[in-house]
Amino acid sequence: MSTLPELPDFAKNAINLASPRLGSEIIFATDDFFADKSRVLADEPPVFIADKYDDHGKWMDGWESRRRRDGGHDFCIIRLGVGGLIHGVDIDTSYFTGNYPPAVSIDACVSATDPTERTRWTEILSPAELQGNAHHFLPTDVTIPYNYLRVHMWPDGGIARIRVYGIPDAGGIDPDQIMELSAIRSGGRVVACNDSHYGDPWVILTEGRGRNMGDGWETRRRREPGNDWIIVRLGRAGVIEYIEVDTAHFKGNFPDRCSVEGALSEHDADQSVITQSMFWGEILPPQKLQMDHLHKFQIDPLKETGPVNYVKLNIYPDGGISRLRIFGKPV
Repeated sequence: MSTLPELPDFAKNAINLASPRLGSEIIFATDDFFADKSRVLADEPPVFIADKYDDHGKWMDGWESRRRRDGGHDFCIIRLGVGGLIHGVDIDTSYFTGNYPPAVSIDACVSATDPTERTRWTEILSPAELQGNAHHFLPTDVTIPYNYLRVHMWPDGGIARIRVYGIPDAGGIDPDQIMELSAIRSGGRVVACNDSHYGDPWVILTEGRGRNMGDGWETRRRREPGNDWIIVRLGRAGVIEYIEVDTAHFKGNFPDRCSVEGALSEHDADQSVITQSMFWGEILPPQKLQMDHLHKFQIDPLKETGPVNYVKLNIYPDGGISRLRIFGKPV
């Protein structure tokens, strides 16, 4: 696999809008003879299996078209499960060495239905040069949210993964309706955590319960004083009504207790927020947790915490959770 470079800011401070977890999928490709188009959006890193072949030739983990002989080029269309403001993309050609496309470009559109031949597209990434077996972090110049992308390979070849980094478009709000303020679909995102030795922290904001113990956030075994924590920026600022902490599949490694703090802050710099979090007010005092259990904690209405847009989940002393959900009335 290619070496992952330092993530640019647009990738650090956004989520992958093209993740299948959000309902994103490839709805069309001009050709995927060698490798099925659906693989290119997989959340897992690509793999290479040296001796794996199928009826079409060498099996590759990604999307790969046949060699073009007609002077045209290949493309695919991605329907984003959640439309959003796109900050940039990662075109990953891991393991594609003599069969990667020399260049890629991307168009976008907003549509209530799947695009047709009459759909008007806007180019958000002009043709960019690619290398084999490498990540290509490419910023986009976008000012409105989009929900469909058309990715062009010039002229053909294979791409292991496509990541689309951005901020979901949360749409309108009803201040009298309790909503999941932390949901990715509402624009929620993980800002920071002190440790994420196991699992992917961002998945704690996804829908459904964890599929297995790897589908969550888990820290290493703590051998020093203190506790572990994770900070989430809510998609909508709001007054919290109740909190769900799910330890699904975590049995011998769930945290003993948890607590939640929060604040209303306009600072977007991650390091600044981490420092500020030491002084945030308590929303939920320490609560006992159980293994493999969905906990629902009502917030004491007498606690005048006011609206918040950041929350910090503390776990004592360490361990893993599968999901965190913050419910409240948006402001």
